[in-house]
Amino acid sequence: MPAMSTQANLSPGPDEVWLLVDDKSATLHVYRGEREIERFFPVSLGQRGAASIRVRGDKKTPIGEFRINRVNPNSRFHIFLGLNYPTPWHALDALNAGIMSQQEYEDYYAYLRRHGRPPQDTVLGGDIGIHGLGKGDPSIHERFHWTEGCVAVTNAQIERLVELVQIGTRVVIR
Repeated sequence: MPAMSTQANLSPGPDEVWLLVDDKSATLHVYRGEREIERFFPVSLGQRGAASIRVRGDKKTPIGEFRINRVNPNSRFHIFLGLNYPTPWHALDALNAGIMSQQEYEDYYAYLRRHGRPPQDTVLGGDIGIHGLGKGDPSIHERFHWTEGCVAVTNAQIERLVELVQIGTRVVIR
């Protein structure tokens, strides 16, 4: 399989709605093309920040380009927008870094081909997405990165995001 870059493509189509999550500013930007249409601040990421390589349980948010691939309107976090993590690029980076074995890498691709979505139980973890607070404490959300690796917004903000995005919407985390 050819090597692919985890570098995000920031050149959107003129009407494409897409999301940019910026770890440094703790902000989620909603764009239509190159024009910002909404901004959510603060957002919370993984307790240990964001990283290009994430492993299960490390409490880091993965950096890269993703697509929303599922919606759970009954999540304990109010609403959960699932991302297609781990992507093939993350799997390749993990293989090259010695985090994922050749067999795990082949198993990853077999699952991806069979199911059309990445497995959620790899060494890289899974169940990464954008979600609300549920019954969580808004004051903690405003002061700390508190998630296990997801991006969290308030319940009102996740409700607004659901109005703006759909399955397939691009999400860039940097």
